[in-house]
Amino acid sequence: MPGPEWHAPRSLEEALELRAQLGMEAPVVAGGTFIGILTAMRMLQPSAFLALRWVPGLDQIEVIDDELHLGALVTHRSLERSPEVAAGWRVLVDTFATVASPRIRNVATVGGVLADADYASDPPAVLSALGARVRLRGPAGEREVAVRDLILDHYETAIGEDELLLETIVPAAPRHASYTKFRTRSSEDRPCVGVAVVAESDDGGRCRDLRVVIGAVAARPQYLPDVCALAENETLGAELGREIGERYAAGVEAVSDLRGSEPYRRRIIGVLIRRAIEQMAQAA
Repeated sequence: MPGPEWHAPRSLEEALELRAQLGMEAPVVAGGTFIGILTAMRMLQPSAFLALRWVPGLDQIEVIDDELHLGALVTHRSLERSPEVAAGWRVLVDTFATVASPRIRNVATVGGVLADADYASDPPAVLSALGARVRLRGPAGEREVAVRDLILDHYETAIGEDELLLETIVPAAPRHASYTKFRTRSSEDRPCVGVAVVAESDDGGRCRDLRVVIGAVAARPQYLPDVCALAENETLGAELGREIGERYAAGVEAVSDLRGSEPYRRRIIGVLIRRAIEQMAQAA
């Protein structure tokens, strides 16, 4: 049997034409880490691939009008080592530095980890909590989609069959932001639970906006705005952290897999949220 065709456009215009022509028949390859796994396991046997590696301009990290712009081909390692990201979005450096191993981070990309919609990933939760959005382009033009709305289900996103994800845009960082990853196996393992917590507070220490997003426990990152609203105009502390943690543990969707059962995950969620909010209160 002949192998799949390999399309390697040298411009964005050529890549968009091929995407519109081939659609879902040709999976898009950015870093190739996840596509490689699926292909090796024969879970994916396409007739063609569309590789973006040689499309110029998709590997840029820029700060424009206080927002961080991450090209689709920016690698985890490049982000981890970027002085621009470290200066304004330290939580992203801390998050991406926990992904797998340096071997993987050297090739895995920001655009790829979002477009793959693999639930057992670290970055989607923290990008969602930060209010990030992605820029998509297709024959009908460009549009922006919040990361919170991008992932629809297991391996399913809002990216159209004729669209490409060009960049991720992260707003100015909030006063407090953290990401906690809980592993049940090796240090390079995917998360059993990932907890992203972002908070804005006034000069008096009262919370003005709390966003808690749970990753790696269900098909898409879990955000419960009604529970987060409990912190509005309140001072962050142990009791509030415990209540929000307990409500999240009871209210989120959760699966059982080889990294942990549903009840185990719920218990971990409650503990990690409480600890994160306590640490924010101490740092305030």
